[in-house]
Amino acid sequence: MTGAVPDTYVHLAAAGVSVVLDVTEGRLPSIVHWGAGLGEQTFDDVVSLAVAAVEPSAGNVVDAAVRVGVLPEHHAGWEGKPGLVGHREGTSWSPRFVLERIELDGSAVSDGGLIETGAALLVFHAHDPEAGLGLALELELLDSGLLRTRAEVHNEADGTYTVDDVNLAFPVPVRARQVLDFAGRWSRERVPQRHDLVVGIHEREGRKGRTGPDAATVLSVGTPGFEFSSGEVWGIHVGFSGNHRHYAEQLSAGAQVIGGGELLLPGEVRLAEGARYRTPWVYGAYGDGLDAQAHRFHRFLRSRESHPTRPRPVTLNVWEAVYFDHDVPRLLDLADRAAALGVERFVLDDGWFLGRRDDTSGLGDWTVDRDVWPDGLGPLVERVTASGMEFGLWFEPEMINEDSELARAHPEWIMQTGGRLPLRGRNQQVLNLGIPEAYDHVLADMTAILAEHDIAYIKWDHNRDLIDAGTAPTGAAGVHAQTLATYALMDELKRRFPALEIESCSSGGARVDLGVIERTDRVWVSDCIDPLERQQMMRWTMQLMPAELLGSHIGATVNHTTGRTHELSFRAATALFGHFGIEWDLARATDRESADLAAWIDFYKTHRALLHTGDMMRADTIDPAFQVYGAIAEDQSEALVFLAFLGRSTISPRGRFTVPNLHPEKRYRIAPVTIGTPDEGRADPQWYGDGTGVVLSGRALESVGVHLPGSFPERVVVYRITEV
Repeated sequence: MTGAVPDTYVHLAAAGVSVVLDVTEGRLPSIVHWGAGLGEQTFDDVVSLAVAAVEPSAGNVVDAAVRVGVLPEHHAGWEGKPGLVGHREGTSWSPRFVLERIELDGSAVSDGGLIETGAALLVFHAHDPEAGLGLALELELLDSGLLRTRAEVHNEADGTYTVDDVNLAFPVPVRARQVLDFAGRWSRERVPQRHDLVVGIHEREGRKGRTGPDAATVLSVGTPGFEFSSGEVWGIHVGFSGNHRHYAEQLSAGAQVIGGGELLLPGEVRLAEGARYRTPWVYGAYGDGLDAQAHRFHRFLRSRESHPTRPRPVTLNVWEAVYFDHDVPRLLDLADRAAALGVERFVLDDGWFLGRRDDTSGLGDWTVDRDVWPDGLGPLVERVTASGMEFGLWFEPEMINEDSELARAHPEWIMQTGGRLPLRGRNQQVLNLGIPEAYDHVLADMTAILAEHDIAYIKWDHNRDLIDAGTAPTGAAGVHAQTLATYALMDELKRRFPALEIESCSSGGARVDLGVIERTDRVWVSDCIDPLERQQMMRWTMQLMPAELLGSHIGATVNHTTGRTHELSFRAATALFGHFGIEWDLARATDRESADLAAWIDFYKTHRALLHTGDMMRADTIDPAFQVYGAIAEDQSEALVFLAFLGRSTISPRGRFTVPNLHPEKRYRIAPVTIGTPDEGRADPQWYGDGTGVVLSGRALESVGVHLPGSFPERVVVYRITEV
């Protein structure tokens, strides 16, 4: 042992996951095992694991076994992506950190040997006296089985240390051969993509200044053919809403890792003596199947003190009902119709503030436009709250139109570089919240509106990428500071208004990550609420977040984004498994549609506790024409299951569908549920009987199943499963 800390081995275990760390010879921790639970381990067991994990020296590289740390170090012979990339005016670019001390859940670890514990937080303090750098590396196994890590770099010497990158990495075994992550675009977020992991690096960079509709979201590597219910899978997520990277890398020597971190633009982090830079959390999720991996994220999110626990209110947002046409009598009528149907939250979207008649002007001027609202927002807010609904309001605090009073007064507050304005996006620019005066101005305007009215909810939008996002007066890159300022603004508003809820919307689903959800209460999955598109987007967004955090609305009969026409039952059933709401001009609904809509709202209220606390279930696909998914109660006493017909199968009849993850020894009644007007084009199988269904064991439902009904495409059949 050559370092200042005795040789130490660590075994952390929680929720069926084990993490074994080798912390020897004064080096940064190296992960020996991250994956399936190992049970109780002795000191000799763990030492043997560590020894067995040492790879022989590969030919024609360094003359030693290469040991990759959680922060990979170039000096140790790691030829992949390094953990810390930085320099001190061209020197100190390859640091060698020596471990000084270890803390376990806030207490110093003085003895070496074996640390064996459950979920816990370890902090490894190290320094490099030659480079003048300190390092605090946090590694935490959470109760859900999620593993997360972050690092803090400290400049301990004279002069400036420039941090270019900090990447944190988890090793994955060589049997993990396939990569799954997500692509997408505006109105079609989170499109899964798979390919083999080969020698080299599969790197996903987000340079939009926000998470992006095409973000990797969760980058996973798994055993070939892994599905929802089977196959080991290891995944990574960077919990940050600005520029970021995810990657999977295999070296020619055989080692492979997944990792990520914040993507820093040139010069964004220049540490003066005594200054520090801390990375966002990088999350690792292991599971036997994609559902098990997703459950780890869901259970972590549901365990937070900030997680919304009161029933998620039925929400009506007026955007696709009125757009910029803020006619007060029409909005009052819409509020009355919403209340009569059982809506619980009414949200006024874009168009209420000064000069905002279209998307070319007004952003930044967060005062009520008295030309449209001569009596202010008060009459609408009072009508909404008097009817028992909450009132919500749209803001886009990070943005500014060039045609606005704020831009005319402070053009230097627009993010820019090179003495030029960036190309416009959505007819708007970015307001530089990294400038304290700009931050204070927006905070004051928002506070004034929230203090004047009974506003329970903000729809917080962010409708353009950050291009040429520099900061005055130098034009230096400012995305890092902008992201932290946005977080600070959200945090401060929550401090001032503790009951306030915030939705993260960003051109739809372009800011869906574990950084923004620390201070918000739901995310908007996509600006597209066409149910056929939403079936896939909801399915895959749930790889990271549970249903109650996903805004999911019923749109008009003819969809605003795609032009498709769908029955109300398909729109409503698709929206049901989420934070349910409406985005539709209710004055255009027929009497039958209004009655059916009221029935769907009532059904959601009855079953939202199950939908928002149960374990998500996605059955493995046997035919792309349909998919089975739902929520199963934690005690496996009941479930709500959805059978979505997305297209037409090549065979008919199509056989059986199965329901996994019920208790194998329990007996369950499975029966179809009809909400509102029954769908046309459905042929019921014999087991439906008179609608009471059939009783089968959980084992039979998983291994044998029941026959599919016949159905037109673009329909959803809902089933209740109850223990008998």
